[in-house]
Amino acid sequence: MVALTRIYTRTGDKGSTALATGERRKKHDPRIEAYGTVDETNACIGLARLHTEGELDAMLARIQNELFDLGADLSTPDTGKALPYEPLRILDSQVERLEREIDRLNGELSPLRSFVLPGGSPAAAALHLARTVCRRAERLAVALSERPEEAVSPAAIKYLNRLSDFLFVASRHANEQGAKDVLWVPGATRDPS
Repeated sequence: MVALTRIYTRTGDKGSTALATGERRKKHDPRIEAYGTVDETNACIGLARLHTEGELDAMLARIQNELFDLGADLSTPDTGKALPYEPLRILDSQVERLEREIDRLNGELSPLRSFVLPGGSPAAAALHLARTVCRRAERLAVALSERPEEAVSPAAIKYLNRLSDFLFVASRHANEQGAKDVLWVPGATRDPS
């Protein structure tokens, strides 16, 4: 259980922050960048939820909670040393649920014949923003996992990959099941007239 009685601690005033293990790292450390970008993704989803309702909003609410789980996962590196608590990790079952939800939402959409430009409705635009931030979080988590001294759970990386796919499909769903999608027209503005 988290109990925050004081918001500022001054412990980060010199440019470092604590991981869940207590280890201190620079605020620009790749691990901090990765879970900080997961937090940005969560904030973007919160913005999108101002414009969603019903089943889609319920899915997004669950995802927001799971992104806190993912942040906890990324902020607790597996060093091989025993911890006084069981670290929170993303599970393959959470990835599989995202896949089922992608399939369900995508089943209501017509096939794409062009790339989709971010926009259409406010919800769709915000979901596209969340998608692009999620892709950045994924790139950072993958880069972190490739460092020999770092460990990132494979399920965490899979979750980010599926989440960006979910957010794309959700954006189309929010655009009246794709009817209000703004499609890319290659070279449409090349004619100077």
